[in-house]
Amino acid sequence: MVGWRVSEKTIQPVILSGGSGTRLWPLSRTDHPKQFHTVIGRNTSFQETGLRLQNPIFSPPLILGNADHRFVIAEQLNDAGIEPDAVVLEPIARNTAPAALTAAMIASARNENSLLLLLPCDQLIADDGSFANRIALGREAANDGAIVLFGVQPGAPHTGYGYIELSDKGGPAIDVSRFVEKPDRDEAQRLIERNNILWNTGMFLVSAKSLIRNFERHAPQFIQPCTDALDKAVTDPDFVRLDRRAYERAPGLSLDNALIEHASDIKCVRLEIPWSDLGSWSSIWDVFDKDADGNAARGDVNLSDTSNSLAFSDEACLTLVGLDNVVAIATRDAVLLAAKDSAEKIGALAAKMAANGHRAIINHHRVHRPWGWFESLTHGDRFQVKYIMVRPGGALSLQRHSYRSEHWVVVEGRVAVTMDGKISNLGRNESTYIPIGATHRLKNTGPSPAFLIEIQSGSYLGEDDIVRLDDAYGR
Repeated sequence: MVGWRVSEKTIQPVILSGGSGTRLWPLSRTDHPKQFHTVIGRNTSFQETGLRLQNPIFSPPLILGNADHRFVIAEQLNDAGIEPDAVVLEPIARNTAPAALTAAMIASARNENSLLLLLPCDQLIADDGSFANRIALGREAANDGAIVLFGVQPGAPHTGYGYIELSDKGGPAIDVSRFVEKPDRDEAQRLIERNNILWNTGMFLVSAKSLIRNFERHAPQFIQPCTDALDKAVTDPDFVRLDRRAYERAPGLSLDNALIEHASDIKCVRLEIPWSDLGSWSSIWDVFDKDADGNAARGDVNLSDTSNSLAFSDEACLTLVGLDNVVAIATRDAVLLAAKDSAEKIGALAAKMAANGHRAIINHHRVHRPWGWFESLTHGDRFQVKYIMVRPGGALSLQRHSYRSEHWVVVEGRVAVTMDGKISNLGRNESTYIPIGATHRLKNTGPSPAFLIEIQSGSYLGEDDIVRLDDAYGR
């Protein structure tokens, strides 16, 4: 197994960031899912999860994320000033069960008794200090071998959450009697009328040793794929890359379905702090500030004779007239309109669209790259126009194209353009031409982001018409 620098402090947080967030489509896309968007506040929910762990009881976090998101993960950690223990990349999405087991194997290689705090990265928690205190209440039970869950008092008959039924034994970590997974509204209403029912937050505190033993007992089919994926992992300066052929043999199951519902020693601590799962648009409406008519709005939004609704636009002008209890979401390339009570069904619709190969499920008009991003402004037969941002110090790969030429116009900033070995420095309102087949690279040499307009022309304009000769990002 590759070497690890996992801390020996009391609790090792593990941030599970591999989800695709389909219930928050069209904002959340496969290439840039919900946890990497700023929806509430100034940070993304991924960043907020990491910042929440800056407490002496926690070690620096171990990150498990999708390999396709590696540069976004690195960028957002850096922007938030979060130093992780390691960033482990899953080569293929396999849900939370193999991710959790992989994290336990990593921690166990250093200290099998270390405590893991498994965390989703799409939750809103209002009080970081109280959060750490509540987590600490589960430490004794976890050290004794229990899997400790954290639950919150239900505020409504929500059909998108799992429910935990508590026994009357134990405290502060209380024995769990049973789970109810995403009930219908009538069942949810019956549940919340009882005082021993909590929403399941999806956070777990457990020793590495106990988690591995529970997998061996209840879900042994995960053991060999995760062991092999770690044994054959490749480490570079920024990431640990799990072996794809081994990891894809692991079943694609959640930790709840694969293990928690079958294990015997399960306890729960009441979180007792403001909490929200930002997993659906109805959850976003719950936490947004609302006007006198119960509307929550974000972006360029105009409302008339509308009530109890969420209107969210990341760019377009969005107008609602004469509507009640709806969710209206607008991006540049997609619009969603749904009854707010049906918001939980958006994930299933997004999955159907993905199965049909719909492009709007995969990526946004803004496509992120390790050096910055680009947006496609317009395209037609044999041409495409892009708007490009390159971060300070960022550089595109040294590359050439077989089917297209490019014109670059600098809108803001300073860049160095290498073409067939010759370097030219360009500033605002200056431009250059890259003919078909020329070896070229662009680098931002200024202290601020550089913005360019790129005009592509040729018989084929796909992103796969790139032959990379040298790349600082290892692509």
